[in-house]
Amino acid sequence: MDLQEFRTGLDAWLDEHGPELAAESGPEVTFDQEVAHLSRVKRMTYDAGWMRWGWPERVGGFGGSTLMRAYLGEALASRDLIEPGIYSMTEVLAPTMIDFARPALAAEMVPRLLRGDETWCQGFSEPSTGSDLGSLACRARRDGDAWRVTGQKVWTSLAQYAHRCVLLTRTGTPDSGSRGITALFVDMNAPGITVRPIRAMHGRDEFCEVFFDDVRVPLERTLGEVDGGWAVAMDLLPYERSTSLWHRSAYLRQRLGHLLATAPDGALDPAELGEAVQQAFAFHARSRGTQHRMARGERLGPETSIDKVLLATTEQAVFDLAAAALPAAVAIGDDADADRWRTGFLYSRAATIYGGSAEIQRDIIARRLLDLGRNDDGR
Repeated sequence: MDLQEFRTGLDAWLDEHGPELAAESGPEVTFDQEVAHLSRVKRMTYDAGWMRWGWPERVGGFGGSTLMRAYLGEALASRDLIEPGIYSMTEVLAPTMIDFARPALAAEMVPRLLRGDETWCQGFSEPSTGSDLGSLACRARRDGDAWRVTGQKVWTSLAQYAHRCVLLTRTGTPDSGSRGITALFVDMNAPGITVRPIRAMHGRDEFCEVFFDDVRVPLERTLGEVDGGWAVAMDLLPYERSTSLWHRSAYLRQRLGHLLATAPDGALDPAELGEAVQQAFAFHARSRGTQHRMARGERLGPETSIDKVLLATTEQAVFDLAAAALPAAVAIGDDADADRWRTGFLYSRAATIYGGSAEIQRDIIARRLLDLGRNDDGR
């Protein structure tokens, strides 16, 4: 199946099944319900075949261009059938699992994630490391045919629902930096794991603290090479800033279109509207180019930090525009639409932090893309 055939068939299927896929909305809808709805959408699209296109046959996919799965997420977000942040966790974790897990493990596990039978999480950030992954301290020590993991992670999305975790651990000496990190694939029901949800200001406990107390992880669950976890992280992060951001671009343009259709006459400042539209389409164009590079098999790298910076500025511009045009709804409105705008506005405050802070992304752009900031000795 080529991309155009896929798009035409998917659009027709969504026209028919959209009402079945629609989520409930309103202040009374819980995060538990949102996550359950996501699993249902993934299961329906997988069973109908759409979720399987763009993924390798060796993990239960049908093959074909990665643009197919990019379009699936775009279509679902544009029709307001998913929340792209939690939907896109599949795009963050499955490709790295395919690249670094033993083939038999990837073949067993990835279809469970694609179909919505399982939820996975990403155990990277720690309380004292921030965006500096090279200083992480969660430790794994060798114990016969297993690792023993002790430490803490924080800001772990969906950990309270997760069946598995892609976890970065310290296996080298404390001062070994990026050279002493090993990636593991951990069962979240293993003894010794404690998950504590964190309630964010937008009313959702999407993030969690996760504690590991002498947790046993079989050696066969090592992803990539021992002490080679930095390569796993560098493989994963560009995915976090590629297809995931493409889905969010579709969501932001959907929100902008809804605002244009519903805002009272004269409520939108023309200059601010023009700036938000310009940013939305600049981000869309940049993210589209990233999708096509990935589809051509090009390896993604630090240039995806540009995509992340554009996402942050676009997301805040769109929701700042909504807050200025609909101040009462965003501040105190109690219907479903007002709740949606308020939740989105509050969440957008974190756009310059989640997935890598804006300061870190700009530093990557300056140093690794523009070759700026080096001293005479090359550092």
